[in-house]
Amino acid sequence: MSLNSSASSHPPYFLLTGIPGLEKEQFWIAFPFFIMYAIAVLGNITLLLVIKADPSLHQPMYLFLAMLAFTDLVLSTSMLPKMLAIFWMGSGKIGFLSCLVQLFFIHTFSMVESGMLMAMALDRYVAICRPLSHSSILSVTVVVALGTVVLLRGVLLVSPACFLLKRMPFCQHHIISHSYCEHMAVVKLSCGDTRVSATYGLFVALLVVGSDTFLISVSYTMILREVMKSSREARRKAFSTCTSHVCVILAFYVPGLFTFLTHRFGQSIPPHIHIMVANLYLLVPPTLNPVIYGMRTKRIRDRMLVLFQQKGN
Repeated sequence: MSLNSSASSHPPYFLLTGIPGLEKEQFWIAFPFFIMYAIAVLGNITLLLVIKADPSLHQPMYLFLAMLAFTDLVLSTSMLPKMLAIFWMGSGKIGFLSCLVQLFFIHTFSMVESGMLMAMALDRYVAICRPLSHSSILSVTVVVALGTVVLLRGVLLVSPACFLLKRMPFCQHHIISHSYCEHMAVVKLSCGDTRVSATYGLFVALLVVGSDTFLISVSYTMILREVMKSSREARRKAFSTCTSHVCVILAFYVPGLFTFLTHRFGQSIPPHIHIMVANLYLLVPPTLNPVIYGMRTKRIRDRMLVLFQQKGN
């Protein structure tokens, strides 16, 4: 297929339907989504400002947290404004290239989020199991390099998926039964051979989720073994911290895996449940992360109070 014929087979736009089967109710569903988005934006921007303003917080744990906050801002902003436009104004039209851009940012920063959770688990492992070597193993240079690698991984793995989609014919199919441009939802619209694109998407998902969850599991297993040797107070403190972190990890991976598997094997699952879970998958973690990682972290909480008191005076 020539480049010109490929381009002409692209629809000028796609039409996002929102939540199939809940078209009337989604106007009201948008309100809690908007509140969650507002919390995510306010919470993550506050975290970034607090960490930037306090040099004592320029340590691995807080630098990873700042990277996670930035990732959450990009991830939620990539889909929520357009989703709210669909729910409130019925503005589901999105240009072909704009859809690919949204798809690129959503999937790239989903992988970055996974990588940041993995990096933070490794940081907790080094801090608890090898505390004397923590600053030398995870220097600022290493932290920045690790963050860069995680970002490049997402860009390099998602870019081929977008390239494959750009070369696929779509004929007259342009209605996406989703709230945002998700890879498999777009692939299913193609009237050409989708095996390469679908297989590549499956490979990337298994590679990223498999490697990251494996390293997270190993890190927390080693942490648990080390903590069991400590005093009761140390165990209590470690369990409190790790439990909140594990909750955030589960809130990200469980809906993500549900969405991923439903596209391929869950034909019996009602579409509105699938799409609702897919929406929450990209919105709940950015909303929870600043609360769990920020407000439950004493040094950040104390720094926030100092800043608010200074502004009050």
